[in-house]
Amino acid sequence: MGANSSSISELPENEYLKRLSGTESISENDPFWNQLLSFSFTTPTNSAELKLLEEATISVCKSLVENNPRTGNLGALIKVFLSRTKELKISAECQNHLFIWQAHNALFLICCLLKVFICQMPEEEMQLHFTYEEKSSVTFQADSEDLIEELLCCLIKLIIDIPLLDITYEISLEAVSTLVVFLSYQLYHKEILRHSISHKYLMHGRCLPYTSRLVKTLLYNFIRQEKRPPPGTHIFQQQSDGGGLLYGLASGVANNTAFPSSNPHAFQINFNSLYTALCDQQKSDQATLLLYMLLHQNSNVRTYMLARTDMENLVVPILEILYHVEERNSHHVYMALIILLILTEDDGFNRSIHEVILKNITWYSERVLTEISLGSLLILVVIRTIQYNMTRTRDKYLHTNCLAALANMSAQFRSLHQYAAQRIISYTCRHLRRYVSVLDKLYFPHSHCSALQHCFSTLSDNGEELLSLTCSHILRSYASRLLTSAVH
Repeated sequence: MGANSSSISELPENEYLKRLSGTESISENDPFWNQLLSFSFTTPTNSAELKLLEEATISVCKSLVENNPRTGNLGALIKVFLSRTKELKISAECQNHLFIWQAHNALFLICCLLKVFICQMPEEEMQLHFTYEEKSSVTFQADSEDLIEELLCCLIKLIIDIPLLDITYEISLEAVSTLVVFLSYQLYHKEILRHSISHKYLMHGRCLPYTSRLVKTLLYNFIRQEKRPPPGTHIFQQQSDGGGLLYGLASGVANNTAFPSSNPHAFQINFNSLYTALCDQQKSDQATLLLYMLLHQNSNVRTYMLARTDMENLVVPILEILYHVEERNSHHVYMALIILLILTEDDGFNRSIHEVILKNITWYSERVLTEISLGSLLILVVIRTIQYNMTRTRDKYLHTNCLAALANMSAQFRSLHQYAAQRIISYTCRHLRRYVSVLDKLYFPHSHCSALQHCFSTLSDNGEELLSLTCSHILRSYASRLLTSAVH
């Protein structure tokens, strides 16, 4: 760190980091900070690089944790960052890359150190490190007690107020990362944390008035999907119109939040753009999690999406996630399945998916599907997921939710593709035979059916639950519909 570029291998011996983490107290007005923050270190862009960075700075971080109660250097670093963020918006508009560069470097250091504190100590103990003053481990002055809250508010204002340009991309990203780190305490505790200091500041403190603007800005950033500028991009070329297209877009987002509402945290957003972005990004588990949260917790979004006439653009990517279950992490698969479960709770959705005809589903390899309804494809993929679960993971939660989705749809089954109908019948008959076999072995124990019994015990409390969900809720509804049609 410092005036020259630094590599990861050089960090443990860096003189500026050693002084920051050492036994000497550094005033926030010391010229040292200008020297420390004048580095052109390339920040990590993936987990492997981040791990190397964390391993290289173990000794520095350990030293800071030990010495900070006497030096208060962490608090001084944060105050330096807070002082430099007051002019960030003007710096962005004036293309003052040096000012933004040093502010980013300060925030990068804070984020790295914050991870260490969160990993190693309870939240209450970490809070003390924010309040330590120079040469004192017991003095808590009024202006330092809320340093965490000041930092959190500053991060939120940075995200919502600073236009997203090439020159500000890195510091905006670092602000979001630091917020995520602040909220990551739960990752290091098995028990549920009922009282979080960071959560209290965000939900009840000075940050509260900015929450709706924060959510809106993050959603718009997700919609826009701006590409990360090349590493080392510090200077954004001045445009003749005084700021360029990206600045105009960012300003438009920032200046279009306020409208009369009975809910102080409500805001308007372009649902069509959000829907399109969600459809395009489902290969990412983060995007699938965002879709789940919006469907589950926001009735306006859910109503809008269910009213769309092009639901196949959203549902087909979700089905593709389940189809390639062996290539996805379990969290991604669960979120995709729960999204289907939410959608199939709506009768209108269950009816409409059988009216949408799809052509040439190339990723479905078991059989060539030149033409199939969205509803039939959904049935095929869910049954395939059940079968994969039966033979591989044997996860009762996954199994039950797959059956629940089929049960939700069963009353609206219509015009099924021949292959989908065949899979329903063969799946049910196969498990019915297994169920009967298990009953036979249970009543005649000398037949030795331990393998079959184990199969059922891992999927449900008993075979009757499996039979009830599969046969009663799915087949009976469809069969009664066929009988009614035949009579009339």
